[in-house]
Amino acid sequence: MPDTALRARKRFGQHFLRDRGVIDFIIAQFDPRDGTPVVEIGPGRGALTAPLLARLGSLTVIELDRDLVELLRERFRDTTLRIVSADALQYDFGQLAMGSRLRLVGNLPYNISTPLLFHLLAQMECVASMLFMLQHEVVERICAAPGEDAYGRLSVMLQSCCRAEQLMVIGPEAFSPPPKVKSAIVRLTPDPTLREGLLDKSCFEQIVRAAFSKRRKTLRNALRELDAPSLFEVSGIDPDLRAERLSVADYISLANAYSKTVFTTKICG
Repeated sequence: MPDTALRARKRFGQHFLRDRGVIDFIIAQFDPRDGTPVVEIGPGRGALTAPLLARLGSLTVIELDRDLVELLRERFRDTTLRIVSADALQYDFGQLAMGSRLRLVGNLPYNISTPLLFHLLAQMECVASMLFMLQHEVVERICAAPGEDAYGRLSVMLQSCCRAEQLMVIGPEAFSPPPKVKSAIVRLTPDPTLREGLLDKSCFEQIVRAAFSKRRKTLRNALRELDAPSLFEVSGIDPDLRAERLSVADYISLANAYSKTVFTTKICG
């Protein structure tokens, strides 16, 4: 099946990368090496797949669109490309790790990028690095600092376990069809030391979610439903601040105070 026979599907959020300069930049930044387990998410027509496979010798790709899976099987029929026909949002990446940590790369569909990042957060123990093309707005949110408009739940959750770096902003003309927004390349490097001192992961997630669900309210009001009256006294965090003013370290302090409150409640209740 020729590439031209396949049009990008809006329901899959497809915008196929076609700019050779951008492709070369991604390959250089990713720096693929033989023997390293690499997984490409959303290979599309194979613009990144071909140069990755040439450098690596073997590669695994995950693709949901069955027509694209057929195209890839035909195009890379005589290679060692492994094609997994699956939804990356539901996929257990641990199946591919097999005792190693994966390097992930891809031009991610805009409509799944944020939920996919949260899905990968839950599997960070099997991820060595990530290099993704995303909507520029999403990359700004990932890399935002406390106090910036783009700073939110995604910023805190990713920065609590990854070092994030925006590498390049890309215009719509690099894709077919051109999207209506700019894109950007981001490098995410997992770092377990960023969560050092965190007592309970679930408490951290709960605190961050609650704080940003009512980000225009003060923390005192946003976290009221957690029923933890000593939360601010124990953590030393000002309850009159709003969610976007707190650093990742502040959220870890709040989460630790909350986990101690929950533990005490369970013991004394």
